[in-house]
Order: sequence, then structure tokens, then C-alpha cells
Amino acid sequence: MSVAEEADLRETIEALAARERPACSPGEKWAAEWIASRLREVGCQAQVDEELSFPGYAGPIAAMGALSVLGGLLALSGRRLLGGGLAALVAASVADDASNGVRVARRLMMKRRPTWNVVATAGDASAARTLVVMAHHDAAPTGFIFNPEPQRRLWERFPRLVERFDTSLPLWWIGIGPSLGIAAGAVLRRRGLIGSSLGLAVFAFAAMLDVARSPVVPGANDNLSGVAGLVALADALTARPVAGLRVVLVSCGAEETLQGGVSGFAARHLESLAPDSTWVVNLETVGSQHLALLEGEGPVLMEYYERRFKDLVAEEAARAGLSLRRGLRSRSSTDSVVPHRAGYPVATLISLTDWKALANYHWPTDTPENVDYGTVARAVELTERVARRLASG
Repeated sequence: MSVAEEADLRETIEALAARERPACSPGEKWAAEWIASRLREVGCQAQVDEELSFPGYAGPIAAMGALSVLGGLLALSGRRLLGGGLAALVAASVADDASNGVRVARRLMMKRRPTWNVVATAGDASAARTLVVMAHHDAAPTGFIFNPEPQRRLWERFPRLVERFDTSLPLWWIGIGPSLGIAAGAVLRRRGLIGSSLGLAVFAFAAMLDVARSPVVPGANDNLSGVAGLVALADALTARPVAGLRVVLVSCGAEETLQGGVSGFAARHLESLAPDSTWVVNLETVGSQHLALLEGEGPVLMEYYERRFKDLVAEEAARAGLSLRRGLRSRSSTDSVVPHRAGYPVATLISLTDWKALANYHWPTDTPENVDYGTVARAVELTERVARRLASG
């Protein structure tokens, strides 16, 4: 990567990281307008779409956690069926929320607010084939549950053990599992199971309450690295035009509330594109040391992306001599889940540390100086190669 390329990536990340950007906030709107202006500067047509999203998830999940604790106390006090039923309801509600379901609990507890997506067009505007490249510009709150030290120390002591696992930690099961344990203990009349599950439910409640009250991180890696990739890709496609492929560049808001902005983008723009001539690349946290390709995602049930497009991306990486790790699965959700469920081929590019974590994920150290700009540049190069491969048919 040249000094000029790194300077361009840094410019985007540093400018946006300097402003707080929680979902559905004035900072998020400012970021969307900044990105749109920057994309226009490099020759794209760009617009900012206002959509509606829930402004968070941690508050409603914490409230459900409190109900789970109440269910455990009721079950221990002799009201087994009431307590167990309440805990089972909480488990179902958390699973529904985490997996992009109906989200009944959030709808009862929270009003939707504006969020802002940036949508720009590059490449051949008249082409029948379309590549959608996504990122998101809102930033996440921190919380003690995201502390990276335990996973790093586990890798330092047991590197072979960490290497065996290609699925990320199931953080959402911290909220689901204790409620299921209380419900099971109530049905089986096992006070020990209820008591131990109640202790875990208290921990889960405290974790979500902490996230709800914690400040927002700068979000340089998650996901200004992806936004910088969008801008760099737009610049590359302007300098070296591609024929036969329209490229839609999308920076979504409210991703950190679990896919708030991308749902609006899909309804407004994606539904008009045919799934058999449209592909989606999601640049999601590409500023760690090692570039990787997700096979699928799912906080509750794993959903695998279509294999042919993933293989095409991997082939282009191999042709360019770009190291790309495969076989990975995420127990968190990304914006990719929305186009995937709508039937579009999706490739989600991420990046990992040596201990197989997203660097500085939801942590105060997610700052511009801790981004691996070489990995961001490789993600941009790979995405450009994929675009030119699709354009060639």
C-alpha cells in the first residue's frame, strides 16, 4: 500500500472517528452527510435517505433480563409455573430480538427514531448486473462484556485450543441460556438448576444494563474501516471505470441496534434489484490484522451465505495473492443478514487478530491509530477485483 493510499484511508477514519455517532443521533446524521459529500467529491451520485429504526437494543434486553431474574425468584419461592413461564417468555423474546425477528418486546418498550443511510452509484449506471457494497457508519457502546483481555489471554496460554474453534463466542446466549435454565429447572423441579441459572441471569442483566449506560466508542475499526473502504473503492472505480456492472455503495446507519438502517435500504432500493443479477459484499470491521471471509452468521441459528459467491471471492483473493481466511462463522449479526434472507448472494469480509477476535471490538481502544490500514487496503483491492470479475460475466 502506498503512502498516498494509507493517507486517504486515514483521512476518512480520523475525520469520522472524531465525532460521536450512536445510532439515530445527530452525530450519525452528520456522518452520513460527510460520507455523501466525500463520495460526490470522487465522482459518485450520492444521496442520504432517512429511515426509521429502534435506537438501541441494550435497554429492552436489560428489561427482559430483569424479568428473567424475577422469574427465577418466583420459581424458587414456590411459584414454579409462573416463574418458569416468565423465564421461558424472556428466552423467546431475547432470541427473537437478537435474530432479527418480529421484536415484540422492543416494539412495546421503544419508539422508532430517524436513522440515515448513504446510497451512491459508481460503475456503469446502465448495466443489468449490480454489485452492492455495504458498510455502516454508526458506532457501538462499550461494556465490560466486550473486554478483549480474556480471549487474548486464553490464546496466549492455549493457542492450539483457540485455533480449533472457527465460530465466535455466542454472546447472545448469555441472555438466552439462563432463562432457559430457569424454565427447565421449574419444569423438572430442580432448585439447584433454578438457583444457578438465576445467578447467571443476574450477570446477564448487569451486562446489558452496563451496555445501555456505557459511552459510545470511536468505532474506527467497527466500522469506519468499512466506510473508508467504500470511499476508496469509489475513487478506484472513478479512476479506472468498469463497464457492464453498476456498483451501489451503501453506508448504513443503526447497524449497532441490530440492522436498523439496512432494513430501510432493502425496502427502498434492494427490492427493485433481481437476485439473479445482484451480488452483495459487506465490508464489516476490516481493520484487524488478518482479512477473512465469513461463511455464515446467526446469534441463535446459523444462517449460511450462498457458497458460489463466497467461492468466487476466495478465487479472486487467491489470484491476487491476498491471504483470506475461510471457514469462519459469527454468532453476532451483521447487515448481511437482511439481503441474505431476501435471496441475494452475500460475501461478508471481516478481519481478525491472531487470537481470532475483531480488534478492539466495542472497546474504547477502537481508535484510528489502532487500525491495520494494510488490511483495509487489501479488502478494497479484493472488492474491486470482485467487481471487475462480475462485470466480465
